[in-house]
Amino acid sequence: MNFYQILRSAHSGWRYLVLILLVLAIIQALAGWLGKKPYTEGNRKLNVFTLIFTHVQILFGLILYFLSPLVEAGIRYWKMEHIGMMIFAAVLITVGNARSKRIDDPAGKHRTIALYFGLGLVVIVAAIIAMIKADPARTFWGVS
Repeated sequence: MNFYQILRSAHSGWRYLVLILLVLAIIQALAGWLGKKPYTEGNRKLNVFTLIFTHVQILFGLILYFLSPLVEAGIRYWKMEHIGMMIFAAVLITVGNARSKRIDDPAGKHRTIALYFGLGLVVIVAAIIAMIKADPARTFWGVS
């Protein structure tokens, strides 16, 4: 097994951690926002871990982008759409986390996280669906 295959497997598996953390952060933010709960240290830690895991996933993806034979082969989805959508999702998550830090109101913090992380999740799911359309051999939950 070479470096490319190891990194591809890591990128493929790490996505589950990102998706799980993202869904948990969104659920927690919605519960805090709609339930008018205080913004706790636990909320902050979950949001930061979600941000870190997303950034690690993007780092894996960027390294793969420059090593991948799919990009060299000129497959449009991998050259443009996948990387663009995933970077956009990571930017949404990063901006949401940063903006929530500047808000003093707990409901505002929860709302900001719920909105930005939710939009990031929508973009990620849309990119995964586009991947399935671009390569029918892949599945939504299958390891690539």
